[in-house]
Amino acid sequence: MGDVLSQSEIDNLLAALSSGELDADEIKDSGEKQVKNYDFARPSKFSKEHLRTLIIIFEHYGRLLSTNLPAYLRKNVQVEVMNSEAATYSEFSNALSNPVLLGVVNFAPLDGNIIIELDNGLGYAIIDRMLGGGGQPIDRIRDFSEIELIIIERIMNICTNLLVEPWSSVINLEPKLERIETNSQFAQIISPSEMTSIITIHIRIGSVEGLMNICIPYSCVESVIDRLNTKYWYSTLQVKDDKLYQDVIESAIAKAKIPMRTVLGMSTISVNDFVNMQVGDIIRLNKKVEEELDIYVGNIKKFTGLPGASSDAYAVRITSILREE
Repeated sequence: MGDVLSQSEIDNLLAALSSGELDADEIKDSGEKQVKNYDFARPSKFSKEHLRTLIIIFEHYGRLLSTNLPAYLRKNVQVEVMNSEAATYSEFSNALSNPVLLGVVNFAPLDGNIIIELDNGLGYAIIDRMLGGGGQPIDRIRDFSEIELIIIERIMNICTNLLVEPWSSVINLEPKLERIETNSQFAQIISPSEMTSIITIHIRIGSVEGLMNICIPYSCVESVIDRLNTKYWYSTLQVKDDKLYQDVIESAIAKAKIPMRTVLGMSTISVNDFVNMQVGDIIRLNKKVEEELDIYVGNIKKFTGLPGASSDAYAVRITSILREE
């Protein structure tokens, strides 16, 4: 994010080139390798291990976006996590242009907020789809109206709620979208020098492509920073998943409806007798009145019982359980 110029910086650079104050030859790349200065007084607080773990978390988040958003947008949505990097908040905010779509999300129970930045082109495409259009962005960038922001807020709320499951291996989140800002100056949630992690996600809605940037301040995740490593994440994920899937399977099986039937008896008759059968005719079965009946669960004989009645309905009382199918 530090190499990206803001819109005002781009305008100033073009104006200087047009007026002759700046020579284009002077700013050409000399081919020398650029060295990035390291500030030992303000070291990067996000290690490579932390950034790798964030990529894993948000790859899961991307899969949830690609499966949930099509239900609202009625378009195929493709999501890909591009990279995760550490940068100061000033570098992130300086790269933003106005108008911009910034969702300020309360990352409870963690202290502080995170920011979800959505590309303007994606925002206009979402609005167009939600209002029944084909999902095309507009040619000229303009401010968002109040009605458009309400539509975007609905999608932002969905994106915010989907953060719960990917972060469940680190902490049980209760995120809440506090507000949407269209001016970066009103989204100064932390000090400009505060270190943040920027996760860049590429989103494709139909034929429209754009980026979603998620800015996570270090102060927000400082209390759980030790859990942002792959060893802890995978070990916790395995334990939680086993219990989670066991509970889900047991719950699903408990609610499953299984057909049961009781066979009163069987008989063999000729086709002629079957064709000429009348009301009142008697069919002789292979079971006696006092004999136990076979009770089937699905196609498996599981119980035996005796016929009877319960209130005004026919019933059968189980007398034995067959342990071996």
